[in-house]
Amino acid sequence: MRDYVKLTEHDNVAVVTHDTNKGTEIMPGLVLLDDIPQAHKFALADIPKEGEIIRYGVVLGYALDEIKRGSWINEHMLRLPVSPSLDNMPWGVNINKNLPEAPAKTFMGYKNPDNFYAGTRNILGINTTVQCVQGVLNVAVERIKREILPKYPNVDDVVAINHAYGCGVAINAPYAKFPIRALQNIARHPNFGGQLMVVSLGCEKLTVDKLIAPELNTPENVIVLQDCKGFDAMMNAIMTMAERKLQILDKRRREELPLSDLLVGMQCGGSDAFSGVSANPSAGYAADMLVQAGATVMFSEVTEVRDGVHFIAERCVSPEVRDKLADEMRWYDNYLAAGEVDRSANPTPGNKKGGLSNIIEKAMGSIAKSGTSPIVEVLSPAERPTKHGMIYAATPASDMVCGPCQLASGIGLQVFMTGRGTPYGLAAAPVIKVCSRNEMKEQWPDVIDISAGEVVTGEKTIQEVGTELFNFILDVASGRKKPYTEQYGLNNFLCIFNPAPIT
Repeated sequence: MRDYVKLTEHDNVAVVTHDTNKGTEIMPGLVLLDDIPQAHKFALADIPKEGEIIRYGVVLGYALDEIKRGSWINEHMLRLPVSPSLDNMPWGVNINKNLPEAPAKTFMGYKNPDNFYAGTRNILGINTTVQCVQGVLNVAVERIKREILPKYPNVDDVVAINHAYGCGVAINAPYAKFPIRALQNIARHPNFGGQLMVVSLGCEKLTVDKLIAPELNTPENVIVLQDCKGFDAMMNAIMTMAERKLQILDKRRREELPLSDLLVGMQCGGSDAFSGVSANPSAGYAADMLVQAGATVMFSEVTEVRDGVHFIAERCVSPEVRDKLADEMRWYDNYLAAGEVDRSANPTPGNKKGGLSNIIEKAMGSIAKSGTSPIVEVLSPAERPTKHGMIYAATPASDMVCGPCQLASGIGLQVFMTGRGTPYGLAAAPVIKVCSRNEMKEQWPDVIDISAGEVVTGEKTIQEVGTELFNFILDVASGRKKPYTEQYGLNNFLCIFNPAPIT
């Protein structure tokens, strides 16, 4: 087992693989001057005041004071550099055509009527136009699952698309397009099999005609609670419609499909300094295998790629893709500035406890989950993709907001990397958990699906864990396995991204 990890020959810091005491000779001739917590950095050389602190081969920041060789380096010791420029970024100069060969090219999925990406689950999704209907719908869904769903064994679940939007909002504000698009696209999610069911209140700002196409706004698809005569009538209307939809969904069957029909989301949360060493690069290797086999993979989180945006631009296949990337970054820079913050507001106390000194270090690790594939498309929040391959979907970095955005884009499942641990999940799509260190798997053996910790210790390679993850993704997509989040029904309320005013 190795005691430290140095990532590139240019780095003047390394991270310890376990808590390490002051006075330890960590490498020949280098004695630690401080106690170093697991995943935290120590200086490999003397660094002068205002000297560069380099990890991943990039400058994380500048030393606020002189740092001696062997000293602990933490978040209080760096000055953050300015963000990379978005102007005239080189594109297409790092196009990798030699992706790792995938061991499989097909999966067992559900073909959809609209020929969009296939479903990985067979779910009745009940959409809502407004937060006010949530209480009634939750009661109805509980009854549907208990009284009706058992009659339809080929349907996996019934899911209420609850959210905090729909009324008390500036519905015609320019940025209202983000939450409205998200809810429109979630209603068409591949795991819902083309069956539409909407519960409305009747007086909300997000009217039914804003959520679905006019030809779908029929009594066969829409229930308006204010038109029902009392609670029992509401229950009867919801349960009757649900049973009609379940009868149709129960006829769906999995079939062998090419991986070009699969869309996988990549996200990370509760990251630590090992995330960019083990979990994210392993996910990136699996992503490259998926793309090589024809699948589409999506990664996101604007503030967690902003400081590596030039590396993403180098992988863009055209100037149009590069320009869309720059536009999305620029929009988000302005969005943060309007709130009188910048991307440095991103790292959490847990990130810092896990050794991440600032957003640049976090971003370098975050980008690793995208692998090395060419970037074929850039999406605005909650847009549906039109291409196959590696896609960058611009979303907030918050797990609870990124997840619904990726759902709206149509992911059939999500792979979620973590260093500190989180029980986050999505009801409408399975979420696979990958941790960056063995201690996390030991702490949560029945929450974490795959540990990449042996990459940190040197006992496994990124390729080995990445291949293990690729195979697990296909097993989950095909319904052969369920990740722990799905087994336990762990899922979060959908926090729909809404930068528009609330009235």
